[in-house]
Amino acid sequence: MMADREAPASTARFGTFAGVFTPNVLTILGIILFLRTGWVVGQAGLWGALVIILLANAISFLTGLSLSSIATSMDVRAGGNYYLISRSLGLEIGGAIGIPLYLSQAISVAFYIIGFVEAMSVVPFMAGLDPQLLATGVALAFVVIAYVGADFALKIQFGILAVLVAALVSFFAGGWGDISAPTAGLASGEGVSFWVVFAVFFPAVTGIEVGISLSGDLKDPSRSIPVGTIASILVTSVVYVAAAVWFATHFTAEELISNTAAMSDLAAVPILILAGVAASTLSSALGSVLAAPRTLEAVASDRVVPRWMAGRMGSPTEPRAAVLLTGLVAVAVIWAGDIDAVAPVITMFFLNTYGMVNLVAALEKAVGNPSFRPTFAVPVLVPALGALGCYGAMFLINAPATVAAIVVTYGIYFALRRRETVEAWGDVRSGVWTSLARFALLKLERKAPDPRNWRPNLMVFTGQPHNRERLVSLANWLSLGRGVVTFSQLITGAIDEPNKPALRRQARERIRTYIRDHRMAAFAEAQIVSDFASGAVAVAQSHGVGRLEANAVLMGWSGSAGGRALLLRVLRDLADLGKAVLFLRVDDARGFGARRTIQVWWGGRGGNGDLMLLLAHLVRRHRDWDGATLRVLRMVGREEAVAGVRAETERLLEAVRVEAEVVVLVRADRDRPFADLVREHSADADLTVLGMQRPDAGEADAYGEGLDGLAAAAGTVLLVHSGAPEEATL
Repeated sequence: MMADREAPASTARFGTFAGVFTPNVLTILGIILFLRTGWVVGQAGLWGALVIILLANAISFLTGLSLSSIATSMDVRAGGNYYLISRSLGLEIGGAIGIPLYLSQAISVAFYIIGFVEAMSVVPFMAGLDPQLLATGVALAFVVIAYVGADFALKIQFGILAVLVAALVSFFAGGWGDISAPTAGLASGEGVSFWVVFAVFFPAVTGIEVGISLSGDLKDPSRSIPVGTIASILVTSVVYVAAAVWFATHFTAEELISNTAAMSDLAAVPILILAGVAASTLSSALGSVLAAPRTLEAVASDRVVPRWMAGRMGSPTEPRAAVLLTGLVAVAVIWAGDIDAVAPVITMFFLNTYGMVNLVAALEKAVGNPSFRPTFAVPVLVPALGALGCYGAMFLINAPATVAAIVVTYGIYFALRRRETVEAWGDVRSGVWTSLARFALLKLERKAPDPRNWRPNLMVFTGQPHNRERLVSLANWLSLGRGVVTFSQLITGAIDEPNKPALRRQARERIRTYIRDHRMAAFAEAQIVSDFASGAVAVAQSHGVGRLEANAVLMGWSGSAGGRALLLRVLRDLADLGKAVLFLRVDDARGFGARRTIQVWWGGRGGNGDLMLLLAHLVRRHRDWDGATLRVLRMVGREEAVAGVRAETERLLEAVRVEAEVVVLVRADRDRPFADLVREHSADADLTVLGMQRPDAGEADAYGEGLDGLAAAAGTVLLVHSGAPEEATL
């Protein structure tokens, strides 16, 4: 894995208890514990409530296991889940998750504070205050706490934890003399559905985000994150199960549904429940006001958003610019009025983050990258079930909000893709593609090729592509984005010559740059060879993996007699290896003309015929040749044969589903040179396709001169020799 971008200076100062366990517990044991757990029991009954609690915590627990597995396989820095996702799936996906995650955390600060103000409205002194002014004051106080530093904030949390524990002790200390049979819940049809109740309860277990968000402040994140996360999930699960049992054994279903103060009525010291409500909402707000700026700092440090947002403004440890921005967001939400419509979408963003964490763990495990070596290993089924649970819960809780969250996430993803963000680290995506490629190659290896599935796997000897752009264009047309194209440069010399290996690396990188700049789907290659002829044959026959090997070689036609003899020597060897050979002879004055007419001089099926027609058909299908006419020219010796040959050819073209115009020419004078006919009928064509034979060694020079004269008669010509003439490819 490559080095990361320059990250903020190390601020490691918290251990497992203060940095992960306590923030998680304070967020999970929030307002739902005090005001909604009784309602859940009333609606679903004890057994239904236990199923809901255990199912929700199972999803949280699976996510915690996935989180632990990833965290113990990398050097975790600031940013929490954003860091884990971006370093595994790349900046685009990480940013698409990280930006909504930050906004969700920042808006959650306002939600928790609003919940605190509403809960405290029963206190006479608080009831007389303007709720928005009071909420704003609390928000600004929390911003000041976070601005001063996480050390101060995490010290405050211990006091809040003490109040929370006192409230729970008071709750379980009451009612020991009034235990009754557990409530069975409302009769069928009287209450809301199981999944509605599940949707109300599920946000209670999503608090593990807070602890992981402080990853950059932990002394040993690879240890603290797994231990603190799993411990907090298990402890809070016990508390919720115990609370459900205690509610069910002291109240009827109707009482639990109608009385949100049931916990206070049952408590040994009721005032402690009010204090617990205040502690739970304030602790959740405190956790979010610590987590959100650290997420934003990590996102800004990667330049996904402007870098100034990661500014520390003189502090050695605190992301103060992000703290102030978070405060602005929270205050704006407080004064926005009705924000109920936004709340479900925020829950979906949290769930989407957890689902992505599970997905990362599953991919890492399934792909089996050697760099993924977690000390906390889990089977691939664990994160797979966790991801399924998260995304299933999203749709069950609120399908429209889920769709909205997905639209926002994908919008950010495509915006980042357009920016072409650059990351300086490896990620799991390369492992995914490698695994998929390996799977596909093995499938191809086990299945014999069928000529009907033939598609070009072109080795194109371009040298540097910018020097032979018409050859590049033809290769692009022939592949149609579905074949495989490799641009290759042969560097003559010996590997042990000075600078030759460096020249090879530079040549390949220049070809890659050309491909990238022209947005082409192609590969780059460069090889050091002793001479062109033997090198071309060696590279062409060795290129590929298994059955996915180069099946056609494309080269430019030579303007010299010696060069043409050399090309035909290469043709002979490649034909013996079963490779198709294509030579492009370009009319420098016209190039490919207006790209309106393609002509194939066709002798029928077999030999080179099928491949010639197929290649012409592929070129004509490309958008650069949209509306072009494909014309098939055939020759007969007498006029009487014209109608029959035309009808036969039209039937054949219809059978192979190639749309073409058929022209049958009469060559009455056998002594008339074929080049004259080509000049007469193809001089104006934009591309002419002609077949080649495999010349004997002693006839190569003469055959080359004849081909050159023939090609010169027709302008731009593609000369074709099929490597497997006995196989039909149409």
